[in-house]
Amino acid sequence: MSSPDFSTLRALYINCTLKKSPQHSHTATLMDVSKGIMEREGVEVDSVRLVDLDIATGIYPDMTEHGWEKDGWPALFEKIKAADILVVGTPIWLGEKSSVAQQLIERLYAMSAKTNSKGQYIYYGKVGGCVVTGNEDGVKHCAMGIQYALQHVGYSIPPQADCGWLGEIGPGPSYGDKKWQDESLEEPAGFGSGFTNKNTTFMTYNLMHLAALLKANGGYGNRGNSSKAWADGERWSFEPPKA
Repeated sequence: MSSPDFSTLRALYINCTLKKSPQHSHTATLMDVSKGIMEREGVEVDSVRLVDLDIATGIYPDMTEHGWEKDGWPALFEKIKAADILVVGTPIWLGEKSSVAQQLIERLYAMSAKTNSKGQYIYYGKVGGCVVTGNEDGVKHCAMGIQYALQHVGYSIPPQADCGWLGEIGPGPSYGDKKWQDESLEEPAGFGSGFTNKNTTFMTYNLMHLAALLKANGGYGNRGNSSKAWADGERWSFEPPKA
């Protein structure tokens, strides 16, 4: 079987760490594993830390129109709009995704009423996944919230679209740490986890496979899902319920 061609794809990784650059981000370390796979498969990859970009809080496309002096969101949205794949990375705090990840979701939602050339909501035809790291339980819980939000605004979610790594419950080394307290570790924390390595690989390829399928077919057909057509009165095969 010939290898699929992913070279037409663009991916954007948004790290929702609480740490500004150049502070070390454990979430970025795991995201780099997935990014490396995509880059070796020919995907054009970009990545950002949301906390570096002066993103305003709110649910409008440009918050400078609502009392904020600066808002880096409109520029970031252009990158999001150009990407076929969006991967959201987050640490776990108190069992939840970071406040920065929630801010990203709110700003994605702010743009979700925009439409593409077929009258569909703007994220139709794009694919989403997530990467989660921490020292406590919650990978699946965080992934559930992030992936629900992504699909709700229009992203498509393939099988196994999340990956993560957790240390022991409580204080301990985080993903990629080479030392814990004053002691060196035999290998960076998490690097030897077969479960994490497999899930990260499967997630990355599933994102690429679905994105390639959608792109090759021009996204979704717009029969039955065009916001513009609905607003213009089109109802396709829908019939209102009878009293």
